[in-house]
Amino acid sequence: MKQSLILLFSVLIMNTTLANNEDWGKTGHRATAEIAESYLTKKAKRNIEELLNGRSLAFVANYADDIKSDPEFRKYGPWHYVNIDLEDEKYMPEKANPKGDLVQAIRKCISVLKDNSAPKEEKQFYLKMLVHFMGDLHQPFHAGRSADKGGNDIQVRWFGEGSNIHRVWDSDMIDSFQMSYTELAENTKDLSKEEMEKIKSGSLLDWVYESRDLADTLYASVDNGEKLGYEYMYERFPMVLEQLQKGGLRLAKVLNDIYG
Repeated sequence: MKQSLILLFSVLIMNTTLANNEDWGKTGHRATAEIAESYLTKKAKRNIEELLNGRSLAFVANYADDIKSDPEFRKYGPWHYVNIDLEDEKYMPEKANPKGDLVQAIRKCISVLKDNSAPKEEKQFYLKMLVHFMGDLHQPFHAGRSADKGGNDIQVRWFGEGSNIHRVWDSDMIDSFQMSYTELAENTKDLSKEEMEKIKSGSLLDWVYESRDLADTLYASVDNGEKLGYEYMYERFPMVLEQLQKGGLRLAKVLNDIYG
């Protein structure tokens, strides 16, 4: 069975190319947003469509990456990740990056979207940022170690090409699988009501710790300079799909809580 699945991956991964080092890659972020849209309440969907002038969540999912090249928006760079020092089991506000981090970013987005006095343009900006940051939250290495820049300094070979373990999780595996974001969204696991409620339960920090713990497991499973390929895809890609699905369900929960 394992050999058959590895063979399947080998067929799907033909003509693999490395992608830019973006958070979940464009396809992954759109998949998370597409999943979220399917779980919005009617009221939330109506309010979001009005705010985005009819655009979908998937359409705006990569806005926070797209603006990185503009000097005006470079201050938001640290908002894409959060690092928790090894000696600290929990997120320590007094040790948080004064320039912001993923926890502060998501809280800021939610605060603005709940503020009835905030202008529409400001709400549009923070809604687009929130869609992206909720995706980042579920890419484990965005809650990775500061010492290696969330795995960016751990060099690996991905199907013979130079990469790093952060990029493997950001985009290499998703791009290698060669499915569109809608196909990924449609092929996530069928969950029972109880399973969905369990995923949506907990706080923002609970979700951060979950990603941090997953990152710790992934760190332990790879060596610097290791050659990764079909077997790694076979073992880890189901986890990628699970994280995309969790991100979508939790994004929908946050948006439903804001818009009713």
